[in-house]
Amino acid sequence: MMITDIEDYFTKGCGRCERFGTGSCSTRIWGQGLARLRDICLSAELRETVKWGHPCYMHAGRNIVIIGAHRKDFRLSFFNAALMKDPEGVLEKQGPNTQHPDMIRFTASDGPEKMEGVIRAYLEEAREYAETGKKPPKDDRKLVLPDELVDALDADPELAEAFEALTRGRKKSYVINLNSAKKAETRMNRIRTFRAKILDGKGAMER
Repeated sequence: MMITDIEDYFTKGCGRCERFGTGSCSTRIWGQGLARLRDICLSAELRETVKWGHPCYMHAGRNIVIIGAHRKDFRLSFFNAALMKDPEGVLEKQGPNTQHPDMIRFTASDGPEKMEGVIRAYLEEAREYAETGKKPPKDDRKLVLPDELVDALDADPELAEAFEALTRGRKKSYVINLNSAKKAETRMNRIRTFRAKILDGKGAMER
C-alpha cells in the first residue's frame, strides 16, 4: 500500500514494493541526497504533499516537482516540463515514451548539494509559471491504439464509453503498456486485466 505520511517516505519508502521498510529500499540507499532535495524544495517555499506515494511539491495550486528514488539513481521531476527552458541542459527524459525532458537525475548522494544553484533557479522558473497560470501547449496528436484494444472497445460498449471518458494521460498509459507486449495474446490478456481499471476511470499504473 502506498504511503500517505510524508515522513514515511524518507524513513521507509513509498510502499509500492516488498523492499518497503527494509535497508534495501531505494529511499534508504539515497537517504542523504533525498533529504537535501527535500530541504531545497522546502526552502523554495513550495508546499509539501504526498502524491502517488512520493513527495510532491506545489505552488499556487499546481504541482511543481516530485521526488523519486530508484536503485541506481534518484530524481527530481518537473511537471509541465514542456515549459522549462533548461539553459544548463541538465533535464533528461524519463524514458523513450516521454515527450519532453523533465527530470534531473542524480547518481551520487552529493548531487543535489553540487547542483543546488541550478535546482533553485529551475524551481523559481516553475514557480513563476504556476503564479502566472501559464500552461504548456495542448498535445493534439491523435493516439494510435493497438489493434487488440480497438477490437475490444468495438466489442464492449461499456468499456468503450469508459475508455473515451479517460484523460489523455490515462489513455496513453494503456497504449504504452500494451505496445510494450510483443505478442498479441499478451496484449489481449492485459486488456482483460485492465477492464476493471478502465471502468473505474484509472490509468494503467494506478492502484
